[in-house]
Amino acid sequence: MTSELMRMEQVEELKMQLEDEHLDLEQRLSLLNDGLNRALNMAALQAGGGALTRVKSQLYLSGVLSHCVHVLSVEPRRLRGLWSAAATLAHLTSSCCVGVEPGKHSEAFHRLFLPSVVDGLLSLAGQLMRRAECVSLLRKVMDSVGWLLRAQPQLSSQVLSSVHYEQIQMCDDVSVSVLCVQLWNQTCTSTRDFLKGLSDDSVLLLLNEAICQLAVSSDLAVGGASIRLILLMANQQELRVHRLLLSFRGLDSLLDKDWRGRGFDKDVDQLIAFIQSDKSTAGFSQASTEHVRAACVIQAAWRSYRTRRRVKSLNRAVSTLQRRYRARRRQQQQHREAQQWEEELKYQVCVRRQQARREFHQKQRRLLQLLPADQVQSYLQECERRAAVVIQSFWRGFRERRRYNHTQRHTLRQAHTQQQAARTLQRAVRCFLQKRRAAKAPPITPFWIGQSGLTDSRRAELKRQVEEYVSLHPSSRVSRQECERLHEEVQLLLLSELQRGDHQRRMEERTEALLAHTHTQLELLRDAPPLSVVTATDAESFLSPSGPIAARARDAHNAMLQASRLPWWRTLGETAGDDCCSPAHLQELEAELGGLFVGGFNKLSETDRVKL
Repeated sequence: MTSELMRMEQVEELKMQLEDEHLDLEQRLSLLNDGLNRALNMAALQAGGGALTRVKSQLYLSGVLSHCVHVLSVEPRRLRGLWSAAATLAHLTSSCCVGVEPGKHSEAFHRLFLPSVVDGLLSLAGQLMRRAECVSLLRKVMDSVGWLLRAQPQLSSQVLSSVHYEQIQMCDDVSVSVLCVQLWNQTCTSTRDFLKGLSDDSVLLLLNEAICQLAVSSDLAVGGASIRLILLMANQQELRVHRLLLSFRGLDSLLDKDWRGRGFDKDVDQLIAFIQSDKSTAGFSQASTEHVRAACVIQAAWRSYRTRRRVKSLNRAVSTLQRRYRARRRQQQQHREAQQWEEELKYQVCVRRQQARREFHQKQRRLLQLLPADQVQSYLQECERRAAVVIQSFWRGFRERRRYNHTQRHTLRQAHTQQQAARTLQRAVRCFLQKRRAAKAPPITPFWIGQSGLTDSRRAELKRQVEEYVSLHPSSRVSRQECERLHEEVQLLLLSELQRGDHQRRMEERTEALLAHTHTQLELLRDAPPLSVVTATDAESFLSPSGPIAARARDAHNAMLQASRLPWWRTLGETAGDDCCSPAHLQELEAELGGLFVGGFNKLSETDRVKL
């Protein structure tokens, strides 16, 4: 009794420590591992097996195992570096879940708690699968899952349909595949009636996993384990497994082609013989008969249920119809009463109007009786005149109001039309004036090279954006003063480059003008008349407006004339100093002057000689 109280105090103390909100995940893992180990070791040392069962039940009822499941289900990034402690906690949790007597909480334990434990273990196994250094820890966690499945076979369907287990199945690592197949091998070996508690869908999922490993993997360990698993399942449920294996067509040829001669030919031959056997014909017919009988029972139950529900719904339908009919009749009666009341009101109004008119006429007759005979006619005329005035005033008011409304509507429509026309005209005129100004405006030379249309406002905006960016993103290597100095240097270089480009552009324009003028003069010289018929006016038109060019041309012409007057013996053996009058020198002179001097030195008239 004293040891029992000590265990209860230890469990309560562990629960109080776990409820502390200031504990981090590492401290919780260490506290849970130490507390569970201590409690289970103390219970195992006592005589009899009832103490261990009571400790496990107390751990579940106190909520300590719920804390374990919560820790196993945390995010993977929080378990980083704590994989060994988490695997130890998974092993202890699965051990505590085996042999628990939940008592009145049995339904919650089997339907809610155990599935959450399986989901937490598979989630941890999925995280360990992605880490190559945690293979031993993954084996420990998978052994914990197998231990739990051997004690609770009904959890197999949840394991096979779990998302985490599907991720583990899709792993390409051979060791992970071997662990998955060995899990089911150990479960089937330890529990002879394991397949009896599974549905056909679960058995089919298990066969699908084993056959998928045979089709995808080429490892000997994976293949041998998968074949042994199928044989174990066939030994437990021969007819059922044979019927399900018939849906996998080509399995015998796959085994004969890919897995024969790999070291376990006996198992391969046994499985092929089992697939190709016809032992299940009678069993299959019996199973189909049972299925037909079960279908008939289900259909009969469904039809009886539907008939009873229809009979029960008749009273509800009748009451609904009666309620709607009464509501409709009440609504019609209220409508008739309202209509009668409205007609009665109209009748009362008409009666009162007739009474008022009758009283008015009687009062008028009494007044006429009181008047003298000579004033009756004048009174009636006055009454007619007043009535005519009232009628005319009402008519004129109606006519004027109608005319005003018509005039106002017409005026508004006309004003709206005029405004629309004015807007259209103004829009067209503004577009025309804008185009005209744009055509007359001189082209703006872009400030930046390679970009056109940069205005002063746009330049200021770009400058402001650059200053904001520089202020928000200061350079870590260059100071602000250095940046300003570099900016000023760049501005000066850009300004000098622009000025140089402007000067070069002006020089190019001047050169083009001189070339055009020169070409014009050349065309005039080519079309000039012979010197024999030329006049003084024609000769003056060919003089160059430039003084240096005219003086140089005159000197060259005089030198040519002097050279032509020399005797022939003076032209023999000319020295290098006399090259100024040679034809080659004249051609160089012509090239230097840009084609201004055209002609030779053989044909000179007396007129030119006299003029020079």
